[in-house]
Amino acid sequence: MSPKLPRYTVPSLTPEQGAEVAVILQQRLHALNDLHLTLKHVHWNVVGPHFIGVHEMLDPQVDAVRAMVDQIAERIATLGSVPVGTPGALVAARNWEDYPLGRATTTKHLAALDEVYESVITDHRKAADDTAKLDDVTNDLLIGHLHELEQFHWFVRAHLESASGAIPES
Repeated sequence: MSPKLPRYTVPSLTPEQGAEVAVILQQRLHALNDLHLTLKHVHWNVVGPHFIGVHEMLDPQVDAVRAMVDQIAERIATLGSVPVGTPGALVAARNWEDYPLGRATTTKHLAALDEVYESVITDHRKAADDTAKLDDVTNDLLIGHLHELEQFHWFVRAHLESASGAIPES
């Protein structure tokens, strides 16, 4: 089913192009909403050695991802489409499994977050590639997000890696 065409979009895009970009962004909106909830879940449920470092590392990530969500939702609206941020829509649209851990050690949570970030970043990079031909502003927005997401991923991996740079298999 094709998306409903907006009555307007930004100058230089057709309504069809605006709708196509909005569809790409909607999936990113779902993924980033899921990510910020997952990060907060980990923040509340991490235990063991290095608890406080991981606990405090996650709040700025939550805040930054929430800001990304807002930017994406506002871009969807700017394109003339309707951003959907309801939990039911997120669950219905997602193609990934729910975060598997409850209360767990820092190492277990960080290993799981490593996989979460890898997936989010891979999909975000594809969205950036897909918008590169359509809309420079959206593409720039996604690339900016990638800068932060990749840095947060590095923060997670830095807790997991050995001095030789190896990351153990989870």
